[in-house]
Amino acid sequence: MRRPAVVSLVATVALLGCARASKLGDPVPGLTPAEREQFEQGRVEFERVFTPETGLGPAFNASACAECHDSPIPGGPGEEAERHVSAFRASDLFCDPLAEEGGPVIQAQVTPALQAALGVDSEPVPGEATAVAQRTTPGLFGFGLLDAVPDSEILALADPDDRNGDGVSGRPNRFLDGRIGRFGRKAFVPTLKEFNEGALVIEMGVTGPSQPTEETLGGRPLPEGTDPTPDPEVEQAAVDRLDAFVRLLAPPPRQPLSRAGKRGREVFFTSDCNKCHVPLLRTGDSPVRAIRYRPVAAYTDLLLHDMGQDMADICLGEATPSEFRTEPLMGLGLSEHLKEGEPRFLHDGRAKSIEEAIRMHGGEAARSRDRFLGLSEADHMAMLAFLRSL
Repeated sequence: MRRPAVVSLVATVALLGCARASKLGDPVPGLTPAEREQFEQGRVEFERVFTPETGLGPAFNASACAECHDSPIPGGPGEEAERHVSAFRASDLFCDPLAEEGGPVIQAQVTPALQAALGVDSEPVPGEATAVAQRTTPGLFGFGLLDAVPDSEILALADPDDRNGDGVSGRPNRFLDGRIGRFGRKAFVPTLKEFNEGALVIEMGVTGPSQPTEETLGGRPLPEGTDPTPDPEVEQAAVDRLDAFVRLLAPPPRQPLSRAGKRGREVFFTSDCNKCHVPLLRTGDSPVRAIRYRPVAAYTDLLLHDMGQDMADICLGEATPSEFRTEPLMGLGLSEHLKEGEPRFLHDGRAKSIEEAIRMHGGEAARSRDRFLGLSEADHMAMLAFLRSL
């Protein structure tokens, strides 16, 4: 597993802009006029509110992408939490996403037509589920850069057998066809395009050319007359515009580091937090020149790590219940300032502050967590100041 030296990494990350926006919500710098226009058109699609007459539902979690990804602006994190389910058999590590029973995502709302037909207010949780998980809404800033990181970059960081003995044994998750995943809290989805297109139908019940089939309700077909819009409900051009907006969103601007923040950056490295939250990845080839061969200070390795049984919930793909993808830390401070509700951290929102999230780390992260807990008060506050600057 490749782990660059602390001193060189600190210097490199401090100097590189990593295609960050000049202000929050800007696209990555260096787009062509045509790409910039597609980005702005995609923003309209991202904020578009669907109705049952334009394709919403019949089962759904939100009526617009920006309904959930909204703090402090479209594309950011949100206060909403949804339910995910799975059935896990520990004896042979078999994971069933319960797709035939409506999983893995459970829709929280239904349209009036579906409610009248079945007398339900939401999709039922499958009785076969061995775990029901909460999932908070992540920010999407910089996701296009993560999409462009080559698989080889991710695999170079993997050490599934912990051969270097540092207690960190990250491994990739894989999609159904064997491709390496990177998106989602379990790193199951391989590409941003699939992640975006899947969200349309899973979160809003809006079908497109690549996802032309409606979700069932608890595995049951939708009653006739409850879905008035012919499939596919949006054209491919609209899907492409939406994808362009998410793909071209720049990472959030970094906050200027105070003296304490600079000290906190050093403490982050000496506490070995960088072994999972790898500060710097590099993109590979891309049809978008502005994304091609760029450094991205995402603070993730996009690998699965065992976070301990206290954190465990669902399985997904090859990820066991206690394994999660290293969460990117770019934009971390945004989750302290949601439009509504109290701050939420970790995959299920159980932590109400950055400090509480660190304290809840277990498994492979336990050693770094304990180092954080053992810091002096000054270094403790310095590290939090650094994390809020990301």
